[in-house]
Amino acid sequence: MVIKVFTASSSGSTAIKKKQQDVVGFLEALKVDYTQLDIACNEENRMWMRQNVPADKKPTSGIPLPPQIFNDEDYCGDYETFFDAKEDNSIHAFLGLAPPPGSKQAPAEEEEGQEEAGDDREEEDLLSEEEEELQQLEEEEEAEVEEEEEAE
Repeated sequence: MVIKVFTASSSGSTAIKKKQQDVVGFLEALKVDYTQLDIACNEENRMWMRQNVPADKKPTSGIPLPPQIFNDEDYCGDYETFFDAKEDNSIHAFLGLAPPPGSKQAPAEEEEGQEEAGDDREEEDLLSEEEEELQQLEEEEEAEVEEEEEAE
């Protein structure tokens, strides 16, 4: 499997340049093997990218702009979906790759053996822990504010 990132080397848009750099830099940081394909200098790359972005994923203008990300022939998404996956810590799933060894994401073989009820309980436990931490932080902040008010 080869991750393909379609970029434009001679884009006049600083927004597009920043998005391209974000995608490429993040993939390099994760040590994900990828190929960067330039659509500005190569008409074949441009046509392939435009033809293979699904119709429902194309912008209203009809022309998909770089960066566009594929796993071989499979469309992964554009910058916005990449960014969402990055924020959700689900970049490997977004790219259609197995999570790296030692990551918190369970491999697919292990997930198949788990019962859904067990998964739901684990998720609820994590939510409960997060809610408790948030509540504790809020209480600490309230206490600090009260102390500051009393000091004044």
